[in-house]
Amino acid sequence: MRPPTEFISRRAHGVDASGIRKVFDLAAKMKDPINFSIGLPDFDVPEEAKDAAIEAIRSGHNRYTPTQGIAPLRERLRKDLTAEMGRDVGDVLITSGVSGALLLAILATIDPGDEAIFLDPYFVMYKHLLTLAGGKSVIVDSYPDFRFPAEKVEKAITPRTKLLILNSPSNPTGVVMTEAEVRAAVDVANRHGLLIVSDEIYEPFLYGGLRTEDSGLSKENVAPPSGSALSPQSSVLPSPARHYPNTLILRGFSKSHAMTGWRLGCVAGPEAVVQQMAKVQQYTFVCAPSPFQHAALKAMDLPMDAAVDSYRRKRDRVVEGLSRKFEIVKPEGAFYIFPKAPAGMTATEFVAKAIENNVLIIPGNVFSERDTHFRISYATTDEKIAAGCEVLCSIA
Repeated sequence: MRPPTEFISRRAHGVDASGIRKVFDLAAKMKDPINFSIGLPDFDVPEEAKDAAIEAIRSGHNRYTPTQGIAPLRERLRKDLTAEMGRDVGDVLITSGVSGALLLAILATIDPGDEAIFLDPYFVMYKHLLTLAGGKSVIVDSYPDFRFPAEKVEKAITPRTKLLILNSPSNPTGVVMTEAEVRAAVDVANRHGLLIVSDEIYEPFLYGGLRTEDSGLSKENVAPPSGSALSPQSSVLPSPARHYPNTLILRGFSKSHAMTGWRLGCVAGPEAVVQQMAKVQQYTFVCAPSPFQHAALKAMDLPMDAAVDSYRRKRDRVVEGLSRKFEIVKPEGAFYIFPKAPAGMTATEFVAKAIENNVLIIPGNVFSERDTHFRISYATTDEKIAAGCEVLCSIA
């Protein structure tokens, strides 16, 4: 009899288990760790959205929906995104989370050997989803400040390049692309005929920063003086979709409304591409969860400003807490910071020390070709932030 290992495909062997999941598994075995590892909002789904989901279930919205999603939600998203972008954003597809949208986008556009460009550091799924599809990741270094390097990106383009994947606000760095950087990315994509995949899952979490719009560079990467406040530079995310019709906008409800387990996202973009994504969805996810699509309509009317303000304050606390010992780039969005490991240590070595001291963080090589930085999620309580920063500084 053949051993079970012989049934495993080369495709499955081509990707490793997520380093984040490994830390999650470790966390389950630890007693009350300071958990900076998980990108999970520490607030709950708003009560009104929960009530809407319960009502949808009780009203019988428990069957398959159309593959594209329910019409009222698709129409609302198209209307709102069109108003935001200043042009018709194209077709809309409701997906099983933004991760589902990423998979569909890659399967619908990438043939074996096709290339997709994205920046290093990167969201962990990009590289592995491309591998599963037979595509090639072309990873462009953005260290040390994690800004968009237009010249480097353009030099990386080949005749096989098809996608430019952007992630703003960024996971793992918290960097937000400036309007100038977005326009530079659009110019590159337009000159070379690329499709932009704009991963905007953290779009609501914009905190402003100490940057100048014309240069896109940080004036300083430390916390402001105690007691000072930063107002957002803009309440609207600079998006390539405003300037470039060949853009897929990927957004969702997991982070903005803490619906991580509800698996609900959306994609808007060129009809020809979105329809192919919908076709692939027919044979994979079938449709996004039905009752939660109905609940999302209610969620879209709920203000989440208090959550964003809370995370802005958490951002300031973690920056203030770490800047005395670590080299950091101040996050401008999302809820992550990506400090550099202490001199003389790899990030993996420092993470091991942190875990020995009951603090869970993620080594940067999960998100990067380098092992020099580590990711912290500050989506936790203020008390955990203070305690965790104190431990990390003490062992640095």
